Amino acid sequence: MKNTALTQTHEALGAKMVPFAGYNMPVQYEGVNAEHETVRTAVGVFDVSHMGEFLIEGEHALDLIQKVSSNDASKLTIGKAQYSCLPNDDGGIVDDLIIYKIKEESYLLVVNASNIEKDWNWITSKNDVGATMRDLSEDYSLLAIQGPKAIEAMQSITSHDLSAIKFYNFVVGDFAGVENVIISATGYTGSGGFEIYCKNDDVKQIWDNVFKAGADYGIKPIGLAARDTLRLEMGYCLYGNDIDDTTSPIEAGLGWITKFTKDFTNCKNLKAEKERGAERKLIAFKLDDRGIPRQGYDIVDGNGQKIGIVTSGTMSPSLGIGIGLGYVPAIFAAVDSKINIQIRKNAVPATVIKLPFYKG
Repeated sequence: MKNTALTQTHEALGAKMVPFAGYNMPVQYEGVNAEHETVRTAVGVFDVSHMGEFLIEGEHALDLIQKVSSNDASKLTIGKAQYSCLPNDDGGIVDDLIIYKIKEESYLLVVNASNIEKDWNWITSKNDVGATMRDLSEDYSLLAIQGPKAIEAMQSITSHDLSAIKFYNFVVGDFAGVENVIISATGYTGSGGFEIYCKNDDVKQIWDNVFKAGADYGIKPIGLAARDTLRLEMGYCLYGNDIDDTTSPIEAGLGWITKFTKDFTNCKNLKAEKERGAERKLIAFKLDDRGIPRQGYDIVDGNGQKIGIVTSGTMSPSLGIGIGLGYVPAIFAAVDSKINIQIRKNAVPATVIKLPFYKG
């Protein structure tokens, strides 16, 4: 089991530690609901240093990225980031990721922790253009400072105007007494804030200074359990749950990051799928009665026949109702459609809704 550079810090704070993607990670500190509320109303800090970082450089860096990713990375300018996915050859998804344009001919790819080796091997197998690739995952730490008070709380520890960094933009500069830090207006919570990329040797100093700066703003450390409830309230896909090697970006509702203005892995088949319409779709639903939907529960029709499966589900801390995502045939996917979630012996009625669950 690997540790992040902050594992001892989390243990000293009393975090409940669990194995996750090969790392020893904090799942919660004071409790999921309290931590969730902190991020929705104030500011919280996640250690997500288990994520992977690949640097792709050289005159053919963009050629490689364009070939392996679904979105159009040629639209990126220096200081901008882009959400994308890596399609496989069979209609599914190798991983979803964020692509940062650091400078001309230099891109940072941030991938999911559980897929680091898989993604590296996949991109390497497609690199017949001679792009230079470096895996920086073991050398870098990543903090997500999330919540509506993040800008105000963190402004005192950087010379950059945080309010000027637009969503999916970033700067490289000073932060918490450390130089050459990536300050990115990204995150997976839907409550605003930043993600901070730094060297492992610098992350403890940054963590300490972040908590000093945020002391008057109710800042707290947040575990991975609240990260999951926060992202689910926004309807953000989680790799391994809602998307995987068998789900296409079209049926997963990721057509908006699948651009057919360029040639990329399996693009012809994905374009044909988009044109004819996906046979099944990822839906968002809320329970009409009491209950908590969980990953793996069956979705059934009015006659009790199985029509799909829940991929993510929880009791929404913000809304106080059961919510979830799951795949169903397209005929059941329209907003306001009525479905049922099989929770033990009960078929609990639910309604298909338009995302996000949490509107802020």
